[in-house]
Amino acid sequence: MPNIKFAFFGTPEIAVDTLDILKNSGFTPSVIITARDMPRGRKLTITPPPVKVWAENNNIPVFQPDKLDQDFALQLSTFNLELSVVVAYGKIFPEWLINTPKLGTLNIHYSLLPKYRGASPVQSAILNGDKITGVTIQQMQNKLDAGPIIAQEEVVIDPNEKTPELLKKLTEIGGELLVKTLPDYLAGKTMPRKQDDNQATLCKKIRKEDGLIDLNGNSINNYNKFRAFFEWPRSYFFRDKKRIIITDAKLENGILVIKKILPEGKKEISWR
Repeated sequence: MPNIKFAFFGTPEIAVDTLDILKNSGFTPSVIITARDMPRGRKLTITPPPVKVWAENNNIPVFQPDKLDQDFALQLSTFNLELSVVVAYGKIFPEWLINTPKLGTLNIHYSLLPKYRGASPVQSAILNGDKITGVTIQQMQNKLDAGPIIAQEEVVIDPNEKTPELLKKLTEIGGELLVKTLPDYLAGKTMPRKQDDNQATLCKKIRKEDGLIDLNGNSINNYNKFRAFFEWPRSYFFRDKKRIIITDAKLENGILVIKKILPEGKKEISWR
């Protein structure tokens, strides 16, 4: 396996899963860049992101820059990087950072680009009732998810699959696809394919209010929203000005059947 100096940019648990796949295949990053420690939970305990914990456990230098500026560029320059890999990092890359390594920057995106460029490709595929999605390895450019495609793999969406389940599947497939693609990419044997901007669709960052559903609305759309927003912001409605979160539901003969709910300020109970 080629010995290459590369930086890994990522923050959440899915990035850790990708790091495990890379390391197990002989690709260990020289440096890891992740988000700042943040307050978590009810007590707002300052907590490191999962990628930082992984980096420290594997004795890999880790940086948590507030800004991707020239001070950070100076720190990064000491590693003589050949490549950068990005998985759910959470910051917009300036052009100089994309082009710092001589082989550029690769990103794993969880859709079949140019479809669903943006922040919520997995949720958007479920929301729209898609039967097929996929993973794209792209060369990053200074335009959102618009870089040349290095590799893609289609993935079937189970009709009852929720975002956490689908994302886990896509993460595993994306990590394996990157590992499979890297040797040819490093050897200059891949043929990057330009995206067709005319076919591009965009997906927005999800807001808490997006989880609101109309119980009298379309059952299939409501079920897709329940699946897409299962982890966050969750699907909910209001009763007597109280928020009621739907925690378990299914689709039976085209009808949304709610099984469990979480009323505001109370414990989970059955809908019945």
